[in-house]
Amino acid sequence: MVEIKKHDFDKLYWVTLRDGNVRLATKNADPGRKIYTERLVNEGGVEYRTFDPFKSKLGAAIFNKMQNFPFKENSKILYLGAASGTTVSHVSDMVGDKGAIYSVEFSARSLRDLVTVSERRKNILPIHADARFPEEYSMIVPQVDIVYEDVAQPSQAEILDTNVKTFLKDGGYFFLAVKSRSIDVTKEPEVIYKEVIAKLESYGLTVLETVDLEPYEKDHIMIVGKK
Repeated sequence: MVEIKKHDFDKLYWVTLRDGNVRLATKNADPGRKIYTERLVNEGGVEYRTFDPFKSKLGAAIFNKMQNFPFKENSKILYLGAASGTTVSHVSDMVGDKGAIYSVEFSARSLRDLVTVSERRKNILPIHADARFPEEYSMIVPQVDIVYEDVAQPSQAEILDTNVKTFLKDGGYFFLAVKSRSIDVTKEPEVIYKEVIAKLESYGLTVLETVDLEPYEKDHIMIVGKK
């Protein structure tokens, strides 16, 4: 028998499978369809999608005891580096029909996959743009509750700052997935993390927590903070 328990965070669930394995999951907003290699689990007339921490940095941060989770039904989110929509699709499950994920992706190939996902999930709005230049999409994106960034660029902190200043509501949250090797391969990851945190604080942002993403992502942390 499959067992479903609510997670401490809203719109998330723990699914205990028949073999005893425990998986994180979201309720599937598009029943019967997968986005990547997740499992679909039906219980009590509800379909759940397993949320793989090896495929999603947000999933990895949740597994590694992240404390702040402002994703709610109806949330408006600017997602920088949406790729083909793996994590975006789980956020889509969480924010519901009245929420919106403004999903910025520079790669045309990844964007095609994201557009396919968005055709059946109307709360995902794909945007083909460079996250370094928020003026490219400032006419499309409103003020948002959350800015989430997963962009493998040396200027990760600067990209976050310009987008936070442009789009994030006062008191809103930001998430920055820091890939240390994209910033400087010659420095130890811990040194880079401290430098990124110092930059964010110099911009006037408040860092609430950092979450190491090992073993799911090597040389990555998730920084969570508020404007």
